[in-house]
Amino acid sequence: MALQEVHRGSPFLQIGPYAEADALAVLYLKRDLQLPIVLRENDEEDEGYDEGKVTNSRFGSFPHSTLIGLPWGSQVRASTVDTGSRGRRLQTGQALNGCKKRKREDPIGKSFPADPGTPSEAGVPKAAVTATTGFAHLLPPTPESWTASLPHRTQVVYTPDYSYILQRLRVRPGMVLIEAGAGSGSFSHAAARSVFNGYPQDARQGVEDTQTSGGRSGKVWSYEFHEPRYDALRTELSDHGLEGVIELTHRDVCAEGFAVEERVQADAVFLDLPAPWLALEYLTRSPRNLVKKITPPISDDSAMDEKSFTDNENGFAATQPSVLNPESAVRICTFSPCIEQVQRTISTMRQLGWLEISMVEIAAKRIEVRRERVGLQEEGLRGVNASAASVDEALGRLRELDSRTREIKEMMAMANKEGELVAHTPSEEGQSRLLSKQERREQILQAQEGRKIYKEGNLVHRSEADIKMHTSYLVFAVLPRAWTEEDEKKARDQWPVGGGAKESFSGPLSKRQRKKAAKEAAGGKNLLEQITLAEP
Repeated sequence: MALQEVHRGSPFLQIGPYAEADALAVLYLKRDLQLPIVLRENDEEDEGYDEGKVTNSRFGSFPHSTLIGLPWGSQVRASTVDTGSRGRRLQTGQALNGCKKRKREDPIGKSFPADPGTPSEAGVPKAAVTATTGFAHLLPPTPESWTASLPHRTQVVYTPDYSYILQRLRVRPGMVLIEAGAGSGSFSHAAARSVFNGYPQDARQGVEDTQTSGGRSGKVWSYEFHEPRYDALRTELSDHGLEGVIELTHRDVCAEGFAVEERVQADAVFLDLPAPWLALEYLTRSPRNLVKKITPPISDDSAMDEKSFTDNENGFAATQPSVLNPESAVRICTFSPCIEQVQRTISTMRQLGWLEISMVEIAAKRIEVRRERVGLQEEGLRGVNASAASVDEALGRLRELDSRTREIKEMMAMANKEGELVAHTPSEEGQSRLLSKQERREQILQAQEGRKIYKEGNLVHRSEADIKMHTSYLVFAVLPRAWTEEDEKKARDQWPVGGGAKESFSGPLSKRQRKKAAKEAAGGKNLLEQITLAEP
């Protein structure tokens, strides 16, 4: 039996325990500064570093050779890399065009071209030298880290918003979701992870079908009308291996609807549009409400069927099928920054039969939990409160400062008396008691090695002043499933009305009791006839 070739899936959906070459990774510098990088074994752009491919940041330089093969979440020390002109080699194009690097001056004022450097032998990167300061953490790509580091082409939907939206829409593996207004792709990546239930068969060349047996693979139908943003997002989705989960379409859904060649049958909808009420007319159960006036096809190669065009006084109209799943209720969320947009959207929803309409505004703050260490033994360390923890500790430091002050005054008095500054050797008692700030810091650093700092200090928590997010109003609604006469007949056959033991009533009957009795008497009649019989 021949083995089928299997390529790696998306790093956002299936990730291994270690960072691999040619894989996407996130270099975590601090909470609001994360760098997405593609790990390369060789410097294909020939930037001139002997260490190979290098990522530079404000916290140091990180050769990719020090990142490949590490477990995810590892802390990586920065490396010493020459980022100046002498550490760079001439680019291939510059060498061919006769361009030279900018000149630098020697100490006596003569100028000469910079040393182009010597490339490593046989193209093997030189071993990196660890720097004394600077570090970062190597993280796998996730929708959360991608949202914090992606290139912004539009305002993005941040994690506090899309996590609540996906929960309210009840998105789960195997569902089909429509997203209109893809923008920078923040919500697209989060939605793909939520609906992912294995790759569909033959969706991507060489990827085996990992779909869970007995269920759908899940899909996100994403729409973007701005062509440059569409092209950029399409390239990103292809690089991230999400083309089998996210189907990106270049279209203005407010004018052309959501229908494509393949039937959509969406279970949930998310609209991030300036005018979502214009797109709502294409999100109904009945195809007759999805009529869009267009120009008839000129050539015979048009994808539209000639039977779908009908004559009218204004030209031609094309009827689009419904893109909603007829067998389940559909939930929707609109993302609007202005209350006027919300009012018009809710008015349109009520006209089109949407139910359980509600509006939510999210104001989230992150609560930071940490151990706070206080004391003079923390002097010189980062992220601590180096103040006296007790009265005795404060008095000890004051006595030390007072003794040092007296000693300095004595030295000054002796220097003034003899006319020159003389060296002063403190007594053995003073030498053991008086230490300079640098000496105290060295002792603290040495003592820190044997301390269990993670257990020291008081456990405190505080909320952050603000958090990066796009404040908008979220409108949620539910459209009930389609209900036909055939569905009504099946329901009546399965749960017959009437025929059971009748309740006996004493005294006058209320209006509700009369209606109930009329329904039982009607038996298999339809609902309209039952209501007519129940009227007094």
